[in-house]
Amino acid sequence: MIIQICVGSSCHLKGSEKIVGLIQDAIAVNHLENQITLTGQFCSGNCNRVGVTIQVDDDVYTGVTPEGFREFFQEKVLKKIN
Repeated sequence: MIIQICVGSSCHLKGSEKIVGLIQDAIAVNHLENQITLTGQFCSGNCNRVGVTIQVDDDVYTGVTPEGFREFFQEKVLKKIN
């Protein structure tokens, strides 16, 4: 699985650095280091008013926030792996 986090200007201002840390922690806690490749990408062209854009394989999700991260990771990452 490949997870790409937008780190362009807009997403950076909306907390992409925090989201990167949360994903790194979630990958480690769930022992997924050998199953997930985590990368950054400059503007993905999917800017919105709230949150960060994340691409999981071919699926793009917008508006990911630290508050909604746990649900995002459970639904969009863990369910695809299990």
